[in-house]
Amino acid sequence: MTRIILVRHGQTEWNRIERFRGQMDVPLNEMGHRQAQAIARALEKWPVAAVYASPLSRAQDTARPIAAAFQLLIQTSPGLLDINYGRWACLTPQEAGEQYPEMHTLWRTQPHLACPSGGESLADVRERAVAALRQVLAAHAEQTVVLVGHQVVNKVLCCAILGLDLSHFWRVRQSNACINMFEHHDGVFEIVLLNDTCHLAGL
Repeated sequence: MTRIILVRHGQTEWNRIERFRGQMDVPLNEMGHRQAQAIARALEKWPVAAVYASPLSRAQDTARPIAAAFQLLIQTSPGLLDINYGRWACLTPQEAGEQYPEMHTLWRTQPHLACPSGGESLADVRERAVAALRQVLAAHAEQTVVLVGHQVVNKVLCCAILGLDLSHFWRVRQSNACINMFEHHDGVFEIVLLNDTCHLAGL
């Protein structure tokens, strides 16, 4: 059995005020750093053998205390990189709705059909994220591995693991600093935790 612990990075200021982040390298804020420490404490009971993270600093800084707790190096995985929002990057949802009304409506109602101008579709994200997951499974059979990603890439991975197509994207919640856990047996995933934030109580 291989255990995959999928984590979303801690809070940034653009999470707090709601701006499209995507591949913009927005750092963790003070709360985000505290959340990263809380994740590391929550995972101490698991025998983590490897830690992978998106190249962006908010994921790397969330992964850092986890890796330190197990005396591991962070392995950077481009497949866990957040979605490329193209011209939506830096905009608030309201601004994106005003400037790109048709595509923004499609994103909110049929996300599997949407592709922000100059950016990626969810299918693009799924292709690279699932490939990264398969590489991890091949490299770490019978081990526990932590993956630190972003809201969109995590939601897409959860859909893939649950056997859902991307039209279900909005039905999967991924809060800042949440923990998901999946166990992989004989080619099949079993869900253990989904969007768990109990470790953040009191922050």
